[in-house]
Amino acid sequence: MSATTGFLDIALALADAAAVVVRPHFRAGLVPDDKADDSPVTLADRAAEQAMRAILAEHCPDHAVIGEEFGATGTTGSGLRWVLDPIDGTRAFITGRTTFGTLIALIEDETPIIGIIDQPITGERWVGVAGRPTVFTGPLGGRAGCRPCPSLGQAELSCTSPDIFDDRTRPAFARMRAAVRRTSWGGDCYAYGLLALGQIDVIAEADMKPWDWAALVPVITGAGGSVTDWSGAPLRLDGNGDVLALGDAALLAPAIRVLAD
Repeated sequence: MSATTGFLDIALALADAAAVVVRPHFRAGLVPDDKADDSPVTLADRAAEQAMRAILAEHCPDHAVIGEEFGATGTTGSGLRWVLDPIDGTRAFITGRTTFGTLIALIEDETPIIGIIDQPITGERWVGVAGRPTVFTGPLGGRAGCRPCPSLGQAELSCTSPDIFDDRTRPAFARMRAAVRRTSWGGDCYAYGLLALGQIDVIAEADMKPWDWAALVPVITGAGGSVTDWSGAPLRLDGNGDVLALGDAALLAPAIRVLAD
């Protein structure tokens, strides 16, 4: 089975299964629990990940799995591992906003080769496969493709929350914010989907885990953008969690300079 054909069918099945679980809980008064890091988690998060893991256990029993809610399982002898975030943006989910999404990635060694951002309420879905153009579907309109933005001074910057920064990363983000045209907050994975649709130019975030970023890489690169760490290096599973997503390659060098100053 080719990782970019048969496994794509499995990735799509995972997104469908998670959506079936998540939809009935949206705006249904679900009460969250707090995890050890004070981030919220709900029954919907756990049940959606369990549904995806059940499919993988049936179809890819020799693959490793990393999930936000149930950790890492399996071995990496095949060189392939699935990375799952059943609800990226649980805060948005529990407050009735549609800026959350399900993230699904297949990683070969250290490289994400399949990525899906799925918004189960709006019906929007971004599908990225290494070496192919990103495919976007949904009733709200739009077409996958990052837009040109020749300078940071013209760029729209997005970030989920200022709370993700610490003493190391906060000054760098402040410089980036001062360098761009405008900054918007919120969005979680949905903002990366908007970058892949040419609505946003720069996203700079910190403290991201593999399940937060792995699915984003094929989606954004397939739309003509880039996803790196703040030094411009490829993201790694053991990295520090700094993520820089750009729609225009012309922004990479100046963005790195601003973050490094």
